[in-house]
Amino acid sequence: MKKIKFFSTSRYQIIFLFAAISLLGFTLLRTFLLISNWSEIDTFKSIIYIYGVGFVFDLSFIAYFSLFFAFLLLITPQRLFQSRFNRTILTPGLAFLLLYGFYFTLLAEGLFWDEFHTRFNFIAIDYLIYCHEVTHNIYESYPLFTLLTAILGATAATFHFIRKPLARFLATAEPLRRRALFTGALVAAAAIAYFLVGQPLKELSSNNYCNEMAANGPYQFVAAFRNNNLDYHSFYALGDDQLLSRKLKQMVFQKNARPLQNNKLYNLERRTLNPGPEKKLNVFLITVESLSGSYLSRFGKTRDITPFLDQWFKQGLLFTNFYATGTRTTRALEAITLSLPPTPGRSLVKRPDGPKLFALGEIFTKHGYDVAFIYGGRGFFENMNSFFSSYGYRCVDQTDFTRTETTFSNAWGVCDGDLYNKAMSEADRDFSQHRPFFFHLMTTSNHRPYTYPEGKIDIPSGHNRAGAVKYTDFAFKEFITQAKLKPWFRDTLFVIVADHCAHSAGKAGLPVAKYHIPLFIYAPFHIKPGENNKLASQIDIGPTLLGLLNFSYESPFFGQDILRPDFKPRALIANYIKLGLLKDDSLLVLAPRQKISRQPKPYDKTFSINPDNPLVQDCQAFYQGADYIIAEAKTRQRK
Repeated sequence: MKKIKFFSTSRYQIIFLFAAISLLGFTLLRTFLLISNWSEIDTFKSIIYIYGVGFVFDLSFIAYFSLFFAFLLLITPQRLFQSRFNRTILTPGLAFLLLYGFYFTLLAEGLFWDEFHTRFNFIAIDYLIYCHEVTHNIYESYPLFTLLTAILGATAATFHFIRKPLARFLATAEPLRRRALFTGALVAAAAIAYFLVGQPLKELSSNNYCNEMAANGPYQFVAAFRNNNLDYHSFYALGDDQLLSRKLKQMVFQKNARPLQNNKLYNLERRTLNPGPEKKLNVFLITVESLSGSYLSRFGKTRDITPFLDQWFKQGLLFTNFYATGTRTTRALEAITLSLPPTPGRSLVKRPDGPKLFALGEIFTKHGYDVAFIYGGRGFFENMNSFFSSYGYRCVDQTDFTRTETTFSNAWGVCDGDLYNKAMSEADRDFSQHRPFFFHLMTTSNHRPYTYPEGKIDIPSGHNRAGAVKYTDFAFKEFITQAKLKPWFRDTLFVIVADHCAHSAGKAGLPVAKYHIPLFIYAPFHIKPGENNKLASQIDIGPTLLGLLNFSYESPFFGQDILRPDFKPRALIANYIKLGLLKDDSLLVLAPRQKISRQPKPYDKTFSINPDNPLVQDCQAFYQGADYIIAEAKTRQRK
């Protein structure tokens, strides 16, 4: 029997050639990320970990990606493989396209890291879905033509380097049996990667920057498809439902609550009674894009980029110990509108088939208000219009702005000034009809590419985030100045809150400081200026607002009225996979594979904790309860 020589020339060397190029490219990108984030690296062991684990992930992705080509090489007949068309056009052309695609992916990873300080995750998937906003954002933010030309140059140079060995491999005659053995070896490599390599390998370090740099972007992109929605009961540590249900009700119900069905598991339906006559004030609830607390002088910012907000916040009620529930706009909209803790995977805003719960706007509708969601961008983005309209909100988005109402727009929508002018015209119309209004606004200007109308502030448009923040501040000044001239101003409540911080990445999985945002309530004829330092988060906005208006109402909200003396301080913060409870100077974190950890203040070190600890049970009560409520709502809808 003729022996098979594995190390002689083979058509499969094409795969090995591209594997070597890929490993080199992945390593160079990892090195670039390491150098650019050198200050975040703790020890030499971290560098070993980054490159060692990174090499494993790189090989795993290459093994998976190579399978298609391995089977293609297996089934391609010798005559076709060695044909002139294949040797001179088909395979060289495909090789050039693959090289260009690979370099484009490396560039995309670099840009994604610049924005989020993470490898690809499900945000990258969302960006593919909403290509209009994203492609325009990239075009307006980066020298795209120059970058694509550079990629083309790198592709041409690499192709020139490999064209001779590629031609030699394409001239190889190789029997089917030998091809089958090579294909079998690659299948075995992919199988080993499947069973031995997974997300736990990427989470061995307590430094989240190290974990992200050790990952492989394309590998994470594919994994994000699988982890868009995580089954809570399969991945998270569970507690006794009866115990957790009782705890949840104790933590949520305040003394002015009358339970409606208190015997039902996790049922928070209650009638909240607020004494005194109702205050039928108009409400502007403004969710501001990426307004981190750290941008304000009140919270330590030394650069004067929010001069108006810094003074304005002294004229109303400022909540100084307030936190975003998540790191995405949809998480804020979910928390504020539904008063619901964040759940693993996508927010309910993003789920077109998500369960119908109960929204803040429904209470205002019952009280005779015109309820609207007013967005500067296209409401198709992130499923916003569909979500809000399902709860009875009237949706106004960029497509409803006339040409005269639009003075400036970029990839994400109209500038904040145009948004506020549109909202005021909507308010004027309601006032003329003697109808109170509840308007939930969502801004867009404080977002890359950081462009805004020229001549408004002293930082050129498109220059940096500081300019976008300063324009956000300027737009607020114009808005309030004009609103004071309106006949409805005296009886209007302005609620200002960030959707999330500008940057959410940090060494810890849930970096607490990166969730700190301002909440401000302004109504000079109804609310005294002051500060409130109680620990709270976005799920508490609805109950607090309704309490200020003296509304009595029924709801299943998870939030509490922060201004009541019996408010129980805590904040819920999370990303798409880690769920946290900030309470008693500790951060409790629930993570997949039933992991539970504790980070005591200043939240920079992680420790294990007994699952029976009351703090753990408090954390589980919120998240296990939210999962139960969502599952129950889905069941009701199917019936």
